[in-house]
Amino acid sequence: MLTQLSTVKARLALTLTDYDSLLPSAIKAVSDRFDKETNRILARTTTATHEFDAADTEILPPCFPIESVTKFELKSNETDGWSEQTGVQYLLRQQCVISLSVPLNSQSSTLNSPALARVTLTGGYVLPGTTPSAGQIALPDDLEQAAVEQVAYWFRNRDKTGLLRTWPHDGTYEGFLQSDLLLEVRSVLKKYERWNL
Repeated sequence: MLTQLSTVKARLALTLTDYDSLLPSAIKAVSDRFDKETNRILARTTTATHEFDAADTEILPPCFPIESVTKFELKSNETDGWSEQTGVQYLLRQQCVISLSVPLNSQSSTLNSPALARVTLTGGYVLPGTTPSAGQIALPDDLEQAAVEQVAYWFRNRDKTGLLRTWPHDGTYEGFLQSDLLLEVRSVLKKYERWNL
């Protein structure tokens, strides 16, 4: 999860444990939503796999920054399954792109001879509450703060979800934001978005 329960409780000035079962679910939901909005997996994953066309030489795995690449595999049919490819020459560019010197399968994939490749890697950000080791990158502060603010906003307005406006007093009314993400949160997420080609 992109933030800790204690951080969200501090932001909301909650000292009671009444919401300790509700808030982690909200934090998880916001974390999953951030992954979807950025087209990537933000949390560090040790055995992330990414399938790609075997004729590709530029691989854009969704889990980055990439720490290490464990293996490359190739599959041309379900009967034989995956076969590990050894001696693959590659270059990590800006910790988010894997460039191969040659495709894993130099023949173009067709209906008669399909080929699928897979890379196994370790990548993503080390989440709050864990100290990054050498070569690891901690979750950027602005992403964590965006998660805290989004959870806090949801918590404060959870009883008003779906309402457009209310008239609490003598002709004055309150209008409610209909965006499910705060504008400032959306702008932070734009900086970390993985563009799909």
